Amino acid sequence: MIDDYGFVPDTTGLPGVPARVIAQHKDRYEIVSRRGFSFARLKAGAYYAGEEPFPTVGDYVTVKEIENGDGQILHTVPRSSFFARRASGTAVREQAIAANFDYVLILQSMNQNYNLRRLERYLALAWQSGAIPVIVLTKADLAEDRAAFLTQAEQAAPGAAVHAVSAQTGEGLDGLRPYLQPRRTLVFLGSSGVGKSSLVNALAGAEVMATGGIREIDGKGRHTTTRRQLLRLDSGVLVIDTPGMRELGMVEASDGLESTFADVEALLGRCRFSDCSHEREPGCAIRAAIDAGELDAARWASYQKLQAESRDNEDLLSRKREWSKNVAKLNRLRKKRPEA
Repeated sequence: MIDDYGFVPDTTGLPGVPARVIAQHKDRYEIVSRRGFSFARLKAGAYYAGEEPFPTVGDYVTVKEIENGDGQILHTVPRSSFFARRASGTAVREQAIAANFDYVLILQSMNQNYNLRRLERYLALAWQSGAIPVIVLTKADLAEDRAAFLTQAEQAAPGAAVHAVSAQTGEGLDGLRPYLQPRRTLVFLGSSGVGKSSLVNALAGAEVMATGGIREIDGKGRHTTTRRQLLRLDSGVLVIDTPGMRELGMVEASDGLESTFADVEALLGRCRFSDCSHEREPGCAIRAAIDAGELDAARWASYQKLQAESRDNEDLLSRKREWSKNVAKLNRLRKKRPEA
């Protein structure tokens, strides 16, 4: 059974049997293993002491199976890819979205939802994840000038394939077929109303996801996916569907930003002065490119904003992780200390 849900990694030497997380219900995980579908909970001693990364949808784990009850998750297997964002709220906290996927399909619809700055943000985190990002522009049947949308997306996403599709008419779906291989995992990302559920249904050839409409006044959608889940289509393709994200806070994404803004990165080393602030200094390659129309000023501003956000959040997250490790270490020492 589990072999139908991806390429199971080698867990030799680890306690328990291999399983894959296909959904999460607060502190209860839905898994698939050799015995089929079941539920499991975390081994508190390993996870809450900071010894193991908390599982998310798509993770491979090892589980102690318990007859007629929830199993116990013992270990999170090292990931081949991982997508995370800064969780919403005032506290700096990383929120895991998905793990162990081959492609990240970033969806934007060709209507009021279309936003290049949001696309750059998704793309940076997608490249950082370790998987291959693919840009999917939905609702092609409603776009009056799809060529303009495609050109803008291609310029904003160097190195990533860009596809225009319509779940309603089937236009462009054949271009996605190369990604749809049995046991390969795709994660679908995008804000509410871009048509993630409709696209999954079109690719599946069946109604496997509930769909909802969008508000005509602003093109924003209603949440039809309420939780992250891994689905297996009849074709054997594995899909991680996610709720629409209104916020996509950056975590550390230096490698992803380098790939997303390769054109900007190439200019940074060409300034006359190594400490150029890219403001008014003579010989600034950035200012020259903007003045010549070779670099969009809004793209440069987006790069600066995402770089600063990534750097600041990584610093805060690193300090928080170090604090958590120290607390876990003290707790372990207290448990080992003999009673007086």
